[in-house]
Amino acid sequence: MFALDPDFIPASDNTILIKFGDGISENLHLQVLSFTKYLLKNPVNEITSISPGYNSILIRLSNTTRLDKSIDLLKTIGKSIRFDQGIEQRKIEIPVCYNPQLGLDLKRVMRHTAYSRDEVIKRHTSGSYLIHFIGFSAGFPYIGGMDETLATPRLDSPRKTVPVGSVGIAGKQTGIYPLPTPGGWNLIGRTPLKLLNKNHPGTSLVRMGDRIQFHAIDLDEYERLRSHQS
Repeated sequence: MFALDPDFIPASDNTILIKFGDGISENLHLQVLSFTKYLLKNPVNEITSISPGYNSILIRLSNTTRLDKSIDLLKTIGKSIRFDQGIEQRKIEIPVCYNPQLGLDLKRVMRHTAYSRDEVIKRHTSGSYLIHFIGFSAGFPYIGGMDETLATPRLDSPRKTVPVGSVGIAGKQTGIYPLPTPGGWNLIGRTPLKLLNKNHPGTSLVRMGDRIQFHAIDLDEYERLRSHQS
């Protein structure tokens, strides 16, 4: 257990980047998570929003706030937070139907990796997954831990709308679309579970810091579970 000692970098007139290191790792994630949780539990009047990433947190400040004073305050906060690698993490099971009717780019991933459908499913469901942060759209989890042999480039032309619950691969990452948004990830399946509660985001199924496990279901089970989500 030790105090956090990140870099505090002015990013604009009213934003500060708290940077814990480079790259993607569980150690960096836990430092980001520790600092983020502290700020959420101990709100600072000058801070208007907090955006965690893989190895950093972007802090947005009110326009009337002095940047230098805010940096000094954040440095003091960082020294008071004790980073404990034993942070308790929830474990969430995510059922996925990898049927080609739902996994619209499954064959593309199979061609790129030279794996059979069964092998793609086996490798995708065997990963040790961690939600590093919630990303570009509301409720979208950025998930680390995928078998890197499944890495497949994004689509050349993103779809205008990706179906809710779609599970995709983009490069070395995997993710789940909680809303019908545009997207260029390779869709390999779909979960019947509702990830995002738009009215009460804090009660959504998955959150930053959760560990998740995918498991395969057939189309009948997908439809049965989906009907219970309505």
